[in-house]
Amino acid sequence: MGAYPFVFVCPSTRGLSLALTRQLLRSTNFPVYATHRSGSPQAVARDILSPLKDVDASRLHLLPLDLMREDSIAVAARQLSDSLPRDQEPYLHTAFVAGGILHPEKQPADLDASIMQRTFQINVISHLLLVKHFAHFLPKACSTAADEGELAKWVHITARLGSITDNKRGGWYSYRASKAALNQVIKTFDWQLQQGNSRAMCVGIHPGTVKTDLSKPFWNNVAKGSLFEPDFAAERIIETVEQLGLDTRGRVWDWSGKEVPP
Repeated sequence: MGAYPFVFVCPSTRGLSLALTRQLLRSTNFPVYATHRSGSPQAVARDILSPLKDVDASRLHLLPLDLMREDSIAVAARQLSDSLPRDQEPYLHTAFVAGGILHPEKQPADLDASIMQRTFQINVISHLLLVKHFAHFLPKACSTAADEGELAKWVHITARLGSITDNKRGGWYSYRASKAALNQVIKTFDWQLQQGNSRAMCVGIHPGTVKTDLSKPFWNNVAKGSLFEPDFAAERIIETVEQLGLDTRGRVWDWSGKEVPP
């Protein structure tokens, strides 16, 4: 039975996530399973594929998924399982889990319970639920991937602002706290993979400041040369992830391959 490696991007329709999806279609030959919250699969596929040349459109598979609802995440995982070939050995080669929102609070008086709850729901809880429902697609120790020496990678898009030792400016309470929690998730999940002898590892990637709607209010405060177009950031992230080996597991790295301190 031959192997069927595939990649997974969640979400995939805006900003850096969209750029990651397109770059994976450009630079790999893997089937790409990508999630979307709204819109028809046909319209989403047209948008993703519109700037791409000489890409086999049949490699793109879309899964409806709402990060705010566990039932939606569970259904998407079942749909993925049902769509995989039965005459091959499917396994998740690379996953990019990229859900994130930002509401900067400059001082405690800016804190709002509903906003904080939504921030943690998207930035942490949805990532945990994706681990719960999709991690079983990673290769096991006895899989074809293990026989071939293939190393699968589960990647969370996180942020340098989640680093506790690197916090020299304060502020942005809920975003910093949620990303610090996500970094703990990365370490914990990687330990789980090690204990299960999975031929997979978990890492975090800080993409830098990317020119997306999330960072738009802060573009004018970014040093020259440090505000990245989504396509550039996606290309560098994928290159960096490809180069990460077992000795880098369970930690957070930036887009250039430098470690972000915990």
